[in-house]
Amino acid sequence: MTMHSTLQRACTIRRALKVISGLNNFDKDNVAAVVRAAELGGATFVDIAADPELVKLAKRLTKLPVCVSAVEPEKFRKAVAAGADLIEIGNFDAFYAQGRRFEAEEVLALTYQTRELLPEVTLSVTVPHILTLDKQVQLAEELVQAGADIIQTEGGINTKPVHGGTVGLIEKAAPTLAAAYEISRAVAIPVLCASGISNVTAPLATAAGAAGVGVGSAINQLNSEIAMIAAIRGIVEALATTSTSAHSFSPEY
Repeated sequence: MTMHSTLQRACTIRRALKVISGLNNFDKDNVAAVVRAAELGGATFVDIAADPELVKLAKRLTKLPVCVSAVEPEKFRKAVAAGADLIEIGNFDAFYAQGRRFEAEEVLALTYQTRELLPEVTLSVTVPHILTLDKQVQLAEELVQAGADIIQTEGGINTKPVHGGTVGLIEKAAPTLAAAYEISRAVAIPVLCASGISNVTAPLATAAGAAGVGVGSAINQLNSEIAMIAAIRGIVEALATTSTSAHSFSPEY
Protein backbone atom coordinates (compact mmCIF):
# COMPACT_ATOMS: atom_id res chain seq x y z
CA MET A 1 0.00 0.00 0.00
CA THR A 2 1.41 3.38 -1.03
CA MET A 3 0.39 6.19 1.29
CA HIS A 4 0.40 9.77 0.00
CA SER A 5 3.98 11.00 0.47
CA THR A 6 2.96 14.18 2.33
CA LEU A 7 0.93 12.19 4.84
CA GLN A 8 3.57 9.52 5.23
CA ARG A 9 6.26 12.09 6.03
CA ALA A 10 4.04 13.84 8.57
CA CYS A 11 3.19 10.54 10.28
CA THR A 12 6.85 9.55 10.42
CA ILE A 13 7.79 12.70 12.34
CA ARG A 14 4.56 12.65 14.40
CA ARG A 15 3.17 15.91 13.11
CA ALA A 16 0.19 14.78 11.03
CA LEU A 17 -2.83 17.04 11.39
CA LYS A 18 -6.15 16.13 9.84
CA VAL A 19 -8.78 18.87 9.71
CA ILE A 20 -12.30 17.41 9.64
CA SER A 21 -15.26 19.24 8.10
CA GLY A 22 -17.76 16.56 9.19
CA LEU A 23 -19.26 13.37 7.79
CA ASN A 24 -22.73 14.95 7.58
CA ASN A 25 -21.53 18.40 6.55
CA PHE A 26 -22.70 19.03 2.98
CA ASP A 27 -22.63 22.82 3.27
CA LYS A 28 -20.34 23.70 0.37
CA ASP A 29 -19.49 27.14 1.73
CA ASN A 30 -18.47 25.77 5.13
CA VAL A 31 -16.54 22.86 3.63
CA ALA A 32 -14.73 25.26 1.30
CA ALA A 33 -13.84 27.51 4.24
CA VAL A 34 -12.50 24.56 6.23
CA VAL A 35 -10.45 23.30 3.27
CA ARG A 36 -8.96 26.72 2.55
CA ALA A 37 -8.16 27.22 6.24
CA ALA A 38 -6.49 23.80 6.39
CA GLU A 39 -4.23 24.72 3.48
CA LEU A 40 -3.33 28.16 4.82
CA GLY A 41 -3.01 26.98 8.40
CA GLY A 42 -0.50 24.25 7.60
CA ALA A 43 -2.59 21.11 8.10
CA THR A 44 -1.43 17.81 6.59
CA PHE A 45 -4.73 16.72 5.06
CA VAL A 46 -8.47 17.34 5.12
CA ASP A 47 -11.37 15.00 5.85
CA ILE A 48 -14.75 15.68 4.21
CA ALA A 49 -18.00 13.82 3.60
CA ALA A 50 -17.87 11.11 0.94
CA ASP A 51 -19.64 13.18 -1.67
CA PRO A 52 -18.21 13.42 -5.21
CA GLU A 53 -19.13 17.09 -5.63
CA LEU A 54 -17.46 18.01 -2.33
CA VAL A 55 -14.37 16.05 -3.38
CA LYS A 56 -14.18 17.96 -6.67
CA LEU A 57 -14.60 21.23 -4.76
CA ALA A 58 -11.83 20.34 -2.30
CA LYS A 59 -9.46 19.25 -5.06
CA ARG A 60 -9.95 22.63 -6.76
CA LEU A 61 -9.14 24.47 -3.55
CA THR A 62 -6.15 22.57 -2.16
CA LYS A 63 -3.17 20.43 -2.99
CA LEU A 64 -3.45 18.71 0.39
CA PRO A 65 -4.49 15.04 0.39
CA VAL A 66 -8.28 14.74 0.59
CA CYS A 67 -9.80 12.05 2.81
CA VAL A 68 -13.49 11.16 2.66
CA SER A 69 -15.47 9.70 5.55
CA ALA A 70 -18.48 7.39 5.49
CA VAL A 71 -19.95 4.33 7.17
CA GLU A 72 -21.36 2.94 3.91
CA PRO A 73 -18.58 1.40 1.78
CA GLU A 74 -20.42 1.96 -1.51
CA LYS A 75 -20.14 5.73 -1.02
CA PHE A 76 -16.38 5.50 -1.30
CA ARG A 77 -16.43 4.37 -4.92
CA LYS A 78 -17.70 7.61 -6.44
CA ALA A 79 -15.69 9.73 -4.00
CA VAL A 80 -12.46 8.01 -5.02
CA ALA A 81 -13.42 8.30 -8.70
CA ALA A 82 -13.86 12.04 -8.08
CA GLY A 83 -10.31 12.30 -6.75
CA ALA A 84 -10.28 11.37 -3.06
CA ASP A 85 -6.79 10.32 -1.95
CA LEU A 86 -7.79 8.19 1.03
CA ILE A 87 -10.90 6.95 2.80
CA GLU A 88 -12.04 6.79 6.41
CA ILE A 89 -14.54 4.50 8.09
CA GLY A 90 -15.38 6.68 11.03
CA ASN A 91 -16.58 10.03 12.28
CA PHE A 92 -18.94 7.96 14.41
CA ASP A 93 -19.55 10.99 16.64
CA ALA A 94 -22.14 12.16 14.12
CA PHE A 95 -24.30 9.13 14.96
CA TYR A 96 -24.00 8.74 18.73
CA ALA A 97 -26.49 11.54 19.45
CA GLN A 98 -29.02 9.56 17.40
CA GLY A 99 -28.49 6.49 19.56
CA ARG A 100 -26.60 4.71 16.78
CA ARG A 101 -23.79 2.51 18.08
CA PHE A 102 -20.92 0.94 16.16
CA GLU A 103 -19.76 -2.30 17.74
CA ALA A 104 -16.50 -4.07 16.94
CA GLU A 105 -18.10 -6.69 14.69
CA GLU A 106 -19.75 -4.07 12.47
CA VAL A 107 -16.62 -1.92 12.16
CA LEU A 108 -14.58 -4.99 11.21
CA ALA A 109 -17.20 -6.08 8.67
CA LEU A 110 -17.25 -2.59 7.13
CA THR A 111 -13.47 -2.73 6.84
CA TYR A 112 -13.51 -6.03 5.00
CA GLN A 113 -16.27 -4.78 2.67
CA THR A 114 -14.39 -1.58 1.92
CA ARG A 115 -11.13 -3.41 1.28
CA GLU A 116 -12.89 -5.73 -1.16
CA LEU A 117 -14.33 -2.75 -3.05
CA LEU A 118 -11.16 -0.63 -2.99
CA PRO A 119 -8.12 -2.80 -2.31
CA GLU A 120 -5.52 -0.19 -3.33
CA VAL A 121 -6.78 2.97 -1.61
CA THR A 122 -5.27 4.09 1.71
CA LEU A 123 -7.81 3.20 4.39
CA SER A 124 -8.20 4.74 7.85
CA VAL A 125 -10.58 3.16 10.36
CA THR A 126 -11.82 4.62 13.63
CA VAL A 127 -12.00 2.43 16.72
CA PRO A 128 -15.23 3.28 18.61
CA HIS A 129 -14.72 4.74 22.09
CA ILE A 130 -17.82 2.92 23.35
CA LEU A 131 -15.69 -0.25 23.56
CA THR A 132 -13.64 -0.95 26.66
CA LEU A 133 -9.97 -0.10 26.22
CA ASP A 134 -8.88 -3.74 25.92
CA LYS A 135 -11.56 -4.33 23.28
CA GLN A 136 -10.40 -1.22 21.40
CA VAL A 137 -6.87 -2.64 21.26
CA GLN A 138 -8.17 -6.03 20.12
CA LEU A 139 -10.26 -4.43 17.38
CA ALA A 140 -7.32 -2.30 16.23
CA GLU A 141 -5.19 -5.42 15.81
CA GLU A 142 -7.99 -7.12 13.84
CA LEU A 143 -8.43 -4.03 11.65
CA VAL A 144 -4.76 -4.15 10.70
CA GLN A 145 -5.22 -7.76 9.64
CA ALA A 146 -8.29 -6.70 7.64
CA GLY A 147 -6.26 -4.16 5.70
CA ALA A 148 -6.46 -0.86 7.58
CA ASP A 149 -3.51 1.47 6.90
CA ILE A 150 -4.27 3.99 9.66
CA ILE A 151 -6.12 3.58 12.96
CA GLN A 152 -7.95 6.55 14.45
CA THR A 153 -8.99 6.81 18.08
CA GLU A 154 -11.90 8.78 19.44
CA GLY A 155 -13.34 9.95 22.74
CA GLY A 156 -16.83 10.62 24.02
CA ILE A 157 -18.27 13.60 22.19
CA ASN A 158 -20.42 14.31 25.24
CA THR A 159 -17.55 14.10 27.72
CA LYS A 160 -18.15 16.86 30.28
CA PRO A 161 -14.96 18.11 31.92
CA VAL A 162 -15.27 18.79 35.63
CA HIS A 163 -12.83 21.69 35.46
CA GLY A 164 -12.33 24.64 33.17
CA GLY A 165 -9.26 25.91 31.36
CA THR A 166 -6.27 23.69 30.69
CA VAL A 167 -7.36 21.00 33.16
CA GLY A 168 -10.72 20.77 31.41
CA LEU A 169 -9.10 20.41 27.99
CA ILE A 170 -7.00 17.52 29.29
CA GLU A 171 -10.04 15.88 30.89
CA LYS A 172 -11.97 16.16 27.62
CA ALA A 173 -9.19 14.49 25.65
CA ALA A 174 -8.41 11.79 28.22
CA PRO A 175 -10.43 8.94 26.59
CA THR A 176 -8.88 9.33 23.13
CA LEU A 177 -5.40 9.90 24.59
CA ALA A 178 -5.68 6.67 26.57
CA ALA A 179 -6.77 4.78 23.46
CA ALA A 180 -3.91 6.26 21.42
CA TYR A 181 -1.40 5.21 24.07
CA GLU A 182 -2.61 1.61 24.22
CA ILE A 183 -3.32 1.09 20.51
CA SER A 184 -0.06 2.66 19.28
CA ARG A 185 1.82 0.05 21.29
CA ALA A 186 -0.17 -2.80 19.81
CA VAL A 187 -0.05 -2.00 16.07
CA ALA A 188 2.73 -1.12 13.65
CA ILE A 189 0.75 1.37 11.55
CA PRO A 190 0.11 5.09 12.20
CA VAL A 191 -2.44 5.99 14.87
CA LEU A 192 -4.30 9.29 14.68
CA CYS A 193 -5.83 10.68 17.86
CA ALA A 194 -9.15 12.51 17.42
CA SER A 195 -12.14 13.82 19.40
CA GLY A 196 -11.69 16.68 21.84
CA ILE A 197 -8.13 17.47 20.77
CA SER A 198 -6.83 21.03 21.17
CA ASN A 199 -3.50 22.84 21.00
CA VAL A 200 -3.06 21.86 24.65
CA THR A 201 -3.58 18.13 24.12
CA ALA A 202 -2.17 17.63 20.60
CA PRO A 203 1.40 17.30 21.96
CA LEU A 204 0.14 14.85 24.59
CA ALA A 205 -1.33 12.70 21.81
CA THR A 206 1.91 12.40 19.89
CA ALA A 207 3.92 11.93 23.08
CA ALA A 208 1.56 9.04 23.88
CA GLY A 209 2.45 7.37 20.60
CA ALA A 210 0.08 8.86 18.03
CA ALA A 211 1.46 9.82 14.62
CA GLY A 212 -0.78 12.86 14.61
CA VAL A 213 -4.21 14.23 15.47
CA GLY A 214 -7.59 14.85 13.91
CA VAL A 215 -9.51 18.01 14.76
CA GLY A 216 -13.10 18.70 13.78
CA SER A 217 -15.51 20.87 15.77
CA ALA A 218 -12.69 22.96 17.23
CA ILE A 219 -12.18 24.19 13.66
CA ASN A 220 -15.35 23.74 11.60
CA GLN A 221 -17.63 25.44 14.14
CA LEU A 222 -15.64 28.68 14.18
CA ASN A 223 -17.40 31.61 12.54
CA SER A 224 -14.67 32.85 10.22
CA GLU A 225 -11.89 31.53 8.05
CA ILE A 226 -9.40 33.74 9.85
CA ALA A 227 -10.33 32.13 13.16
CA MET A 228 -10.06 28.67 11.58
CA ILE A 229 -6.61 29.43 10.21
CA ALA A 230 -5.42 30.75 13.57
CA ALA A 231 -6.72 27.66 15.39
CA ILE A 232 -5.06 25.30 12.90
CA ARG A 233 -1.76 27.14 13.13
CA GLY A 234 -1.94 26.89 16.90
CA ILE A 235 -2.22 23.11 16.70
CA VAL A 236 0.53 22.88 14.06
CA GLU A 237 2.84 24.86 16.35
CA ALA A 238 1.88 22.69 19.32
CA LEU A 239 2.71 19.51 17.39
CA ALA A 240 6.09 20.96 16.47
CA THR A 241 7.03 21.03 20.16
CA THR A 242 6.76 17.25 20.51
CA SER A 243 9.90 15.15 20.29
CA THR A 244 10.06 12.84 17.29
CA SER A 245 11.98 10.29 19.32
CA ALA A 246 8.85 8.86 20.94
CA HIS A 247 7.48 5.39 20.19
CA SER A 248 7.57 4.82 16.44
CA PHE A 249 5.74 2.60 13.99
CA SER A 250 7.26 0.60 11.19
CA PRO A 251 5.27 1.32 8.03
CA GLU A 252 5.39 -1.14 5.18
CA TYR A 253 4.57 1.02 2.22
